Amino acid sequence: MADTPTEADPSAWGDSVAVGSGAPERVLNQEEIDSLLGFELNDEEGAERTGVRAIINSALVSYERLPMLEIVFDRLVRLLTTSLRNFTSDNVEVSLDNISSIRFGDYLNSIPMPAILAVFRCEELDNYGLLTVDSNLIYSVVDVLLGGRRGAAAMRIEGRPYTTIERMLVQRMVEVVLNDCRAAFEPLTKVSFDLERLETNPRFAAIGRPANAAILVKLRIDMEDRGGRVELLLPYATLEPIRKMLLQQFMGEKFGRD
Repeated sequence: MADTPTEADPSAWGDSVAVGSGAPERVLNQEEIDSLLGFELNDEEGAERTGVRAIINSALVSYERLPMLEIVFDRLVRLLTTSLRNFTSDNVEVSLDNISSIRFGDYLNSIPMPAILAVFRCEELDNYGLLTVDSNLIYSVVDVLLGGRRGAAAMRIEGRPYTTIERMLVQRMVEVVLNDCRAAFEPLTKVSFDLERLETNPRFAAIGRPANAAILVKLRIDMEDRGGRVELLLPYATLEPIRKMLLQQFMGEKFGRD
């Protein structure tokens, strides 16, 4: 009995434990478990998903299957550059960072706070969308519109709610962006984007179920040495009525004919 390994002496068992069949049972380390599940600590956005996570996300329709969307958002960038230059009377550069597919719940959890979330209604599509303006852009826009000097970094005061003046100035900018969204979709179909409300808590900006898929468009807005990000989220349910149009390779493409 003295030679039998006990629970108190795990080292006596060696690296593997004998199973009923006699085959050794291999213990996975944390790195292997993460790889199996598809969770990588150094994951970058847009990186290939693997393992269980890839299977779960396989239901997401890739935005690449909707080629017309890229044309619409490229048009939005050009329109927005002109509109924001007129709006701020400053040298504004708008660039498209990336377009990706994401689950709505994952997006809400990833929003860096503080931020202002604008919930808007797509009247003809009978659904909603979400526009997120990050903290850097909020302070930059307020600074520019209230006559802040060029070359001075926008002052950031964290840990306090946005004032009424800040919210109103951001609301005016959101209305400019939504008006350009309408113009960007116009060659494809008539869609009006109407601002419904501004929220600062992501929980109150829920426009879909957490598991629902959505298209996320990240725009970068630079005003010389100031600027920030705007993120436009459109659930697939919103785009469903015009899905056939978005499947076109070019404007006016007809389906079903050789």
